[in-house]
Amino acid sequence: MAGHSKWANIQHRKGRQDKLRSKLFSKLAKEITVAAKMGDPDPEKNPRLRMAVKEAKGQSVPKDVIERAIKKSQGGDAENYDEIRYEGYGPGGVAVIVETMTDNKNRTASTVRSTFSKNGGNLGETGSVGFMFDRKGQITYPYAVGDDDTVMMAAIEAGAEDVESAAGDGDEDEGGHWITCADTDLGSVSQALEETLGESISSKLVWKPQTPTPVDADTLGTLMKLIETLEDDDDVQTVTTNLEASDDVMEAYVAAQS
Repeated sequence: MAGHSKWANIQHRKGRQDKLRSKLFSKLAKEITVAAKMGDPDPEKNPRLRMAVKEAKGQSVPKDVIERAIKKSQGGDAENYDEIRYEGYGPGGVAVIVETMTDNKNRTASTVRSTFSKNGGNLGETGSVGFMFDRKGQITYPYAVGDDDTVMMAAIEAGAEDVESAAGDGDEDEGGHWITCADTDLGSVSQALEETLGESISSKLVWKPQTPTPVDADTLGTLMKLIETLEDDDDVQTVTTNLEASDDVMEAYVAAQS
């Protein structure tokens, strides 16, 4: 069971989420609408919708926004979205996976390709970097739910594969327990954990890098511009990389942004 790096989720820093809260709400609502349209509008009967609603609640999306998104899926005017995954390399040879949800494939492909090109990256074919990641289920709990040993034992008994924990250096928003399981076991593991630890912050499928790619401060600056530009695109749902930045590199990057 591994220790959690406080920089592991750099592309999802709280400060950036705060700045892009309305955009984040929009993307979460889109996932709810698509999940509800593809299956049952009742979260209890639709695993994907249940996970989408949980993630939205974990990000403090208002209840009425969630309800409107589900209701929209049942209307005749609901958009039809295609889910497309793009893969490529960013600056420093960092592998990047971009998951999109779009009503115009040509527009999205052009924008993603241009973003890679303008920010020191190269868009590849599907599968060009996917083999460097494993598809996993990830369940997140606040650090205060229990100490490392308690959460680890609960995770093992629930059938999880790994646990990463961090106290957050006194900042509860940065700390947490990240529990990893096989993608096909996400539903059962999540349910078992709720019986022992209570409701989680989120329960979702993620791309977990097999081997991280270290970067220096200059490369990190360019790479973060690529990631943030991609995240700004309304068609992009998630951006995942295998970047690794040491504390010294991260501190230099943060200082440069001040």
